[in-house]
Amino acid sequence: MKKIVIIGGNGQLGNCIRKIAPDFENKYEFIFTDSQTLDITNEDQVNDFFYDHKPDFCINASAYTAVDLAEKEEEKAFAVNAYGVAHLAQACVDHKSILIHVSTDYVFDGDTNLSYSEDDFTNPIGVYGQSKRKGEELALEINPKTVILRTSWLYSEFNKNFLKTMMNLFSQKDELGIVADQFGQPTNANDLAEAIMEIIETPNKTFGIFHFSNYPETTWFEFAKKIAEFSKSTVKLNPLTTEQYPTPAKRPTRSTLALDKIEQVYKIEPKHWENSLEDCVNTLSS
Repeated sequence: MKKIVIIGGNGQLGNCIRKIAPDFENKYEFIFTDSQTLDITNEDQVNDFFYDHKPDFCINASAYTAVDLAEKEEEKAFAVNAYGVAHLAQACVDHKSILIHVSTDYVFDGDTNLSYSEDDFTNPIGVYGQSKRKGEELALEINPKTVILRTSWLYSEFNKNFLKTMMNLFSQKDELGIVADQFGQPTNANDLAEAIMEIIETPNKTFGIFHFSNYPETTWFEFAKKIAEFSKSTVKLNPLTTEQYPTPAKRPTRSTLALDKIEQVYKIEPKHWENSLEDCVNTLSS
């Protein structure tokens, strides 16, 4: 039986993979790790873990994701998002494992009116995006058998995310201001988990960078409005500009991802974000 190790098994994507793992229990043994059981910034720990478990696939669902805090904690962000990824990539080479690494739309500067393709120039405007881009570069440089999945605005019923923050605030506030001039694609982490398993199940894999998200693009404000609608909240939402809501880290204005490549190569058809959001709100509300 083939083995799949999931780095970051207690994160929201890790939990979404854990949720569907029983569907594949006759084919794969799933090994979930967290930062307590495996510190990917420690090269010796990574090597020992791979030597003990010899996985066929390594899904890196772990990341330093505190976008604003990363501006102060650059070393920590790079340790996890770049050099930790390099340790995994090297261990995958040594043990003939395939690496599936999750990256972000924040590798782009967002200064465009178009959707970004996988080949477009990356120009991250914050430390988080810079550390994630470095991780991409190191993974592909070290291990040619790497699939990088860039995704965006990830949410789920697990852990902390925009959806859960909004639903919590809706129950406490009568009125909220939400940024309305940043564009992206909200993505249900359950859909990303399913896409990863489809890639693992594909016999002849194509390696390299792929974009996966729900579609089409929207704004944080419209995203919040739909959360309110689906959760039957009466909260009043007011649109804000980025200038009215300053943050320590700059965000891309429009970091929409083109999805053609993953559809053509892996025959994975992303879902409309509103449908996936409604599913998740219903799960949280039930």
